[in-house]
Amino acid sequence: MSKYQSFRALKLVQALGFASIFGFSVQALAETKTLTNASYDVSRELYEEINPAFVKAWKAQKNEDVNVVQSHGGSSKQALAVISGLEADVVTMNQAPDIDAIAEKGLLDKDWRKRFPNEASPYTTTTVFLVRKGNPKAIKDWEDLTQAGLQVIVPNPKTSGNGRYTYLAAYGYGLDKTKTEEGAKEFVTKLFANVPVLDGGGRGATTTFTQRDIGDVLVTFENEAALISKEVGADKFEVVYPSLSIDASAPIAVVDSIAQKRNTTDLAKAYLDFLYTPEAQAIIAKHHLRPRDAKVLEANAKDFPAIKVFTVEDKLGGWKTVKNVHFKDGGLLDQVLIKKTP
Repeated sequence: MSKYQSFRALKLVQALGFASIFGFSVQALAETKTLTNASYDVSRELYEEINPAFVKAWKAQKNEDVNVVQSHGGSSKQALAVISGLEADVVTMNQAPDIDAIAEKGLLDKDWRKRFPNEASPYTTTTVFLVRKGNPKAIKDWEDLTQAGLQVIVPNPKTSGNGRYTYLAAYGYGLDKTKTEEGAKEFVTKLFANVPVLDGGGRGATTTFTQRDIGDVLVTFENEAALISKEVGADKFEVVYPSLSIDASAPIAVVDSIAQKRNTTDLAKAYLDFLYTPEAQAIIAKHHLRPRDAKVLEANAKDFPAIKVFTVEDKLGGWKTVKNVHFKDGGLLDQVLIKKTP
């Protein structure tokens, strides 16, 4: 036996001994399946509560132990990570193009929207403004974000779904106001000229605004704004709802090729099905995300003010058009960012 083989054998004996000492059988360790969920940046707290609830429900239903592992980052970065080899059994993103990108690589079927209710979206949110207490810059609507000298904090639309929704919400507002695509482009160009730094994801933008004290307004998802007010303190920040925003439905999918490889297909589907249960929908509402369950939404109506929203499909021609017009190399977004003042 070589020194390397002896070393491996020793490590195996140590691992078996560790399992025995702490009351685990080798069989139990082998039978505990691990499910990996690649998700977007600001969903951390949500899945910290969703995962143990699912583990408990699965144990009660199947009498099987399961471990759920999370991976978080900018939504588009996460999609690229899965494409590049991150073995995620499921993906829970904040924009459909990220899952489409994974499907285009053959890792899951292109009909993923049809596999779960609401086009595979168990909840939605929208884009709002978080301002400093007292709203010293009197920010009320998108137009106010273009005023000279104002600093607007947003995640980078190139790497973050949160940032892309911010860009599209602003573009949609500009389109609504000017009635022309050229006017909408001019509006978002003016807004992004007020962005001093582009963080890679929504959580990074939050840190820039709340901890580094950079910026007059943070444009982010409603749930992130509510979480900041709750954790950092309502005495420091307040939420402003614009006159028009965007519906930001959060899509989900089983990554078929990986789930099949890891023999987790049934478990992965059950995990995503769980997101639609009343228990999970209540957790979703608790984390300030708008649930699909009508009864749960009604029970939490005070936490979700009415807001006029548009969808990418209704106003902007759908995600395929948006990708080709706005987000391709050299598209409108690149043109906007090139014109952004240094």
